Amino acid sequence: MKAFVLAERTDAAAELCAGARTMADEVVLVAVADMEVPAACADKVLHVALPEGAVFDDAADTVIAAFDAETPGVVLAEPTKHVKVIAGKLAAHAGAAVVTDAIAIVDGVADNMYFGGVGIKKQKAAGEVAFFTVGAGVFADAQASGDNAVEELAWVAPAKAVKLVSSKPIEKSSVDLTKADVVVAAGRGFAAEEDLQVARDLCDKLGAGLGCSRPLAEGVDWMPKETYIGVSGLMLAPKVYVAAGISGQMQHMVGCNRATTLFAINKDKNAPVFKQCDFGLVGDVKTVLPALVAAL
Repeated sequence: MKAFVLAERTDAAAELCAGARTMADEVVLVAVADMEVPAACADKVLHVALPEGAVFDDAADTVIAAFDAETPGVVLAEPTKHVKVIAGKLAAHAGAAVVTDAIAIVDGVADNMYFGGVGIKKQKAAGEVAFFTVGAGVFADAQASGDNAVEELAWVAPAKAVKLVSSKPIEKSSVDLTKADVVVAAGRGFAAEEDLQVARDLCDKLGAGLGCSRPLAEGVDWMPKETYIGVSGLMLAPKVYVAAGISGQMQHMVGCNRATTLFAINKDKNAPVFKQCDFGLVGDVKTVLPALVAAL
């Protein structure tokens, strides 16, 4: 069997290719634009160069053409917004559905979480080709291999291209949260942007990366969008996760429930997060976090 890997980030490409190697005899990685291809990760690397003015999502028709030529039996996709667009279009083309946020895949059957991780269900991909989105850490123990034979794909212009109106560089966080052993996540319990400093101080003490719930990244824009943790953001599995000022709604918790140990801090003793954490502390983040920093 042949596996197709769709990824946007180099580290994710390496891990997904390693996972694909456990499922298929041949691994094909699709590399869009200027993604740095990991060394010795796949048998074949299909490179898609973006024409001027085109965006990542516009590569879908080119990827579909490559998919038809390669006829893979399984597709593994990194769950980023851009890759999800291509994976969705590809699955629709193949008459299949995508099993999202797989945390384990055995014999074509995936385990994934629901209701914020309070339960795990098993899903078998529908259709002749199995499609899965897979977050960081699922194939951490697998080993990638391959000659990385590069093939340049001919551009297939989309029938309806995305119109790029403007673009600007986004702020990059100093820590890759997908690699961090310790993550502190800030939520709406922080009343003002300047209050986030106490969360940063705690990160400095713990050697942690700072993430957030969706409102802080897409509501008030206090944090970069790449640090949003949740169902349509990052899916993490750190050793330690500190949820500070986060209520514990499913949309967020599904992004962190694979943490080895989960700490919660919230001033509402009835917050749902306390039913899902290993250790909970009732209190205002503006009071609790400075006290933690002083004690560490």
